[in-house]
Amino acid sequence: MTAPTLASAKTVQPSTADYSFTVEDKYKGTATRTLSKSGNTWKYNVKARVAGVASASQNSTFTINGNNVSPTQASTTYKLLGMGRTHKLDFNPSSKKVTSNYKGKSTTMNMSQQAFDDLSLEVQIRQDLLNGKFSGNYYMAKKDKIEKTPFKKSGSTKITVPAGTFDTVRVDRVHDDDSRSTSFWLAPSLDYMPVKVSQINDGKKMDLELTKIN
Repeated sequence: MTAPTLASAKTVQPSTADYSFTVEDKYKGTATRTLSKSGNTWKYNVKARVAGVASASQNSTFTINGNNVSPTQASTTYKLLGMGRTHKLDFNPSSKKVTSNYKGKSTTMNMSQQAFDDLSLEVQIRQDLLNGKFSGNYYMAKKDKIEKTPFKKSGSTKITVPAGTFDTVRVDRVHDDDSRSTSFWLAPSLDYMPVKVSQINDGKKMDLELTKIN
């Protein structure tokens, strides 16, 4: 067998999807995830809101070359039960550096391995699943360091969400902190788009479930 060429790599398709967004199993809101492409530039935008309780806005800009996702910029703003934060990342692939801005502090980090923000990493995992290259070994740019962030496949399962019933592959982030968990249910029929996401952060549980593909 010969190695596949760059041109033969499958690529995720632009999409817009709506989700229900639930905090602590009782506060309910909505979320929209939009993946768009203009020329060679991709943008992924996520907005979620539970009135009076939580809001989140995430943006990521990146390119896809063959199977490889290369982020250029990202920002995340969270507000949850009165607590809030904003984190911005600027990736410089040519100098292999990432600059992180958090609470007015700027930190520049060496990127010896390709590093990602949350959203570009989600797309890289989807690319790897589409092309049979999922290894689980990824690196994420944090506030002041680049951290190895392993993921594992936890089997295939059929799940029902408001948008319907889907065959999914479950992918879990491997946390070294027992108080945190992150699980994605990704549908092969939708280029491995998440149909459900479940997270526990700082003891707070948040769930996304697909309600509509636009």
